Amino acid sequence: MSEYGNDSIRSLSDREAVRMRVATYAGGNDKHGAFTTAREILSNSTDEFKAGHGNEITIQYFKDNSIKVSDKARGCPVDWNEGEGKYNYELIYLSLNAGGKYSQDSYEYALGLNGIGSALTILSSEFAFVEVVRDGYKYNLEFKKGELVGEMKKEQVPEGTQTGTVIHWRPDLEVFLENNFPEEWFTEYLEQQAIVNKGLKFIFINQKEEQKEFYYENGIVDYLNKLNEDKNFTDPIYLETEAVGKDRDDKPEYRSKYQIAFSFNNEVNILESYHNSSFLKHGGSPHNAVKNAFTYAIDHLIKSKGKYNKNEKKITFEHIADSLVIVTNTYSTETSYQNQTKFAITNKFIQDYLTKYLKEQLEIYFIENPFEADKIVEQILINKHSSEKAERTRLDIKKKLQSNSGVGLKSKIEDLNDCDMDNTSLEERELWVCEGESACQTMTNSRDDRTMGTYPLRGRFISSLKNSVEDVLNNKPAMGIIQSLGCGIEIPAQERKNFKNVTTFNKENLRYGNIVIACDSDSFGNGISIALVTFFYKFMPTLLKENRIHISLSPRYKITVKDKELFAYDEKEKNEMIKELDSQNMKYNVGIIKGLGELNGDTYWNYVMNPETRKIKKLIYKSEFDEQLDHYFNILMGEDIEGRKNYIKENITHLDLTLVD
Repeated sequence: MSEYGNDSIRSLSDREAVRMRVATYAGGNDKHGAFTTAREILSNSTDEFKAGHGNEITIQYFKDNSIKVSDKARGCPVDWNEGEGKYNYELIYLSLNAGGKYSQDSYEYALGLNGIGSALTILSSEFAFVEVVRDGYKYNLEFKKGELVGEMKKEQVPEGTQTGTVIHWRPDLEVFLENNFPEEWFTEYLEQQAIVNKGLKFIFINQKEEQKEFYYENGIVDYLNKLNEDKNFTDPIYLETEAVGKDRDDKPEYRSKYQIAFSFNNEVNILESYHNSSFLKHGGSPHNAVKNAFTYAIDHLIKSKGKYNKNEKKITFEHIADSLVIVTNTYSTETSYQNQTKFAITNKFIQDYLTKYLKEQLEIYFIENPFEADKIVEQILINKHSSEKAERTRLDIKKKLQSNSGVGLKSKIEDLNDCDMDNTSLEERELWVCEGESACQTMTNSRDDRTMGTYPLRGRFISSLKNSVEDVLNNKPAMGIIQSLGCGIEIPAQERKNFKNVTTFNKENLRYGNIVIACDSDSFGNGISIALVTFFYKFMPTLLKENRIHISLSPRYKITVKDKELFAYDEKEKNEMIKELDSQNMKYNVGIIKGLGELNGDTYWNYVMNPETRKIKKLIYKSEFDEQLDHYFNILMGEDIEGRKNYIKENITHLDLTLVD
């Protein structure tokens, strides 16, 4: 018989289906899939609370990566089921698509409706222990590798014993790739569940046996107030309604419930949606409804007030989202999830009804609150204009930074004296950034033009951490360096929000393997060197981390002995030379070199550029110094002027503080 013959076709048992194809049911076979088992068991206990049973759930995560969930609800039915001819524990824990939530009367707004969660957990576990107390009895079940060990144990308990279900299991590493979960996965999920189940307390016990509680007495209203951080510029609004409808004419009607809390905030922006207590990571129907309704209502409001400029494009939801904090919590007796992970719902009726309801409520809100309506319009238009300006800047960045990317320049860069790009490797090539045209001309004439490129700084260079991407684009010396290097800039963290879709830095396009800063050795030259290092620290940190930035030391003193010239880089070296000359009773003259432009070609090569004789400070980056680097850069080149003055006062005694800015 061939490989695909009749006898090659077989069906899988539920246990085999889960253990061989767990991603189909858990959304993956990685640690995210394994964590789905925890969410499913918690969902069952939460559904019991929503049905009016048990107001406390405890979850414990043990050092062996096993998990235990305990509730104080009615206790899961595990005894004989006459209608099915099986024990209920077989249906709930060992069978897919079986459970008690198919009846809307039992769980009107259940989180889990597919009859998969409990079975997924047990069938994919290495071991599992179930203890149920209900109807005056305690039942104990033990499972191994998704199979029952022995028989169910049953014993009578004293009257008044707390009912409930306890499940303790460990996701099997034969099924999942990992079963070690970050603690924040538990705390984030329990926080979410507490938000949408007001009055239900969650207790989490971590691997160190530390305990934390999650509880919101007023649900999403309390949560909205927490999110706002007292920075909202409109008062929180809470809306609640119910509806009955259908997703399609030939589909049955179902009941739905809606809770919405929102406010406008200049500093915080959040859109979160929950459905039947499940956090909708990707939203789906509720997100779409919020976007459609708020965009329509606020656009209509702006038009009615005549606030759009002539021929101005209308707002988008992005402009609103920058100042909106909104939480939706919906429930329905019929739910269409995108998949078993329940990260988005697709109910058409929920989307259509919520869109219509929010449009009507927002119209009423704007009429009844004209002062707040004006503030909202003003802020949304500010967001819009800022976004449009950022987009223009983004396109400008793209145009300026990508026009000369790569090793071979598409057009000549003004003032750049390139080296031989065709016959050298990246690591051989050095870009010398020098102060002033005179010095750079000498440098260009003195260099090894095979491996050394030169670029002179003309005009004022940006000089502190507060400089923005826009400042860089408008600063000719900075743009010259960027274009000469060819790799673009890295968008600083504080500006990434305005450049979400911009990728400007590409190390593959780097044209020079090393950058050498060559400035005069006086205080002014040192200041320019620091400004350049700060620029690389903020806009090209990768080059700094790869130790590609260097500072060339230049002679500060010239000592003339007869017809011979000696050069010293600093005071110490000068004194040592003088001491040596004095010991030989030689006559000499000492002069200060005011700038690199005073050096002739031979001296420049021998004392500044020659790899055999030059002195260069290589800026060595070590990750463990990150915090110290941040500290000193912010003190010396940031916006904290008072902090800089205090630092100088404590560490540098000869400087006039009135000159510090």
